[in-house]
Amino acid sequence: MNRRHFLSSCILPSLLYRLQAARGEPDIQFDAADRILTQAVQHHQVAGASFSIRHRGTTRIRHYGTARSGSPIYLLASITKPFSATGLMTLADANELKLTDPLSRFIPEFDGEGRETITIEDCLTHRSGLPDQLPENTELRRRHAPLAAFVEKAIRTPLQFWPRKQYGYSSMGILLLSEVARRITRQPFPAWLRERVFQPLGMPHSALGLDPLQLNQTMKCQVEQAAPESGAGAASARNWDWNSPYWRRLGAPWGGAHGSVEDVTRFLDEFLHPRAKLLRPDTMLRMTRNQNPPGMTPRGLGFALSPQLGPRQDRAVFGHTGSTGTLCWADRKTDTICVVLTTLPARAASPHPRDLASQALADALFPQGATP
Repeated sequence: MNRRHFLSSCILPSLLYRLQAARGEPDIQFDAADRILTQAVQHHQVAGASFSIRHRGTTRIRHYGTARSGSPIYLLASITKPFSATGLMTLADANELKLTDPLSRFIPEFDGEGRETITIEDCLTHRSGLPDQLPENTELRRRHAPLAAFVEKAIRTPLQFWPRKQYGYSSMGILLLSEVARRITRQPFPAWLRERVFQPLGMPHSALGLDPLQLNQTMKCQVEQAAPESGAGAASARNWDWNSPYWRRLGAPWGGAHGSVEDVTRFLDEFLHPRAKLLRPDTMLRMTRNQNPPGMTPRGLGFALSPQLGPRQDRAVFGHTGSTGTLCWADRKTDTICVVLTTLPARAASPHPRDLASQALADALFPQGATP
């Protein structure tokens, strides 16, 4: 299973219909997904998980397994990308940059072989030609390189295709956008996100990296069968894998944020119900609508969209997945937010319990044959 895509098939329809006949709508929306995650923990597939649904103003939250108290904090992986994009877009709203600006306006050394044509928007929509991970990724992590070393390599890494000619998921594009923000603000990017995103929304359990969190406050990932770029669970990678103090503190703007289901829900709710705490409403709407041309994978600005997010096959759904076993989406048409955070790596199971729980919620809201 591609770790960045939700399941698009319908699952558990008979169970959902029995629940619908026996209970009211609020229980349908929660119970089937709740049962999936409960069983995943009981069968020792998932060590810990947290689940949040907000539907038309009503929120249900449950924690499972090792995630038992308070607000468990997870390594969110690529759910970091919408956070980072939002931090960057505060600069656009302040007229410090334009989406059509080339990165070379802010990073002059980013030039040659087409690099000077890559724009801010190209990186946000994954059409820059930059790779997902650097060829030197393992080497850099093994020697505990600072983020600046990743930036230096990303500036000179070969492009995979000419900018804007195709779609290519790129974590390194997000990294270079964070460098743009750092050079404009003259602040470390984690501090900028804390000031401009996490604090205004009241997200006390979220951080890019750990500061001000502590490592012992966070959930450990089940690194067995983890993503190759995180060491894939190899014993030799323990000092730089997802659970290592090095990686948790690095603050990778493409995948190094921590957060709770409550905080991720609060973040998505701001995009469903803009209160001008972060961005202008028209900016937030643009971020959650397709910005890529016809025939290219649809993407918002930092957000994934349907049909990548299988619960709904339209563009009303926006969100993201993470390779650590995380998932979130929001649907404008039904005023619904779903967040599933687990400790089981996305590539460790197919189908993954996070995807099954997400699809169970979608099937409950939109039974086959029903009109959304």
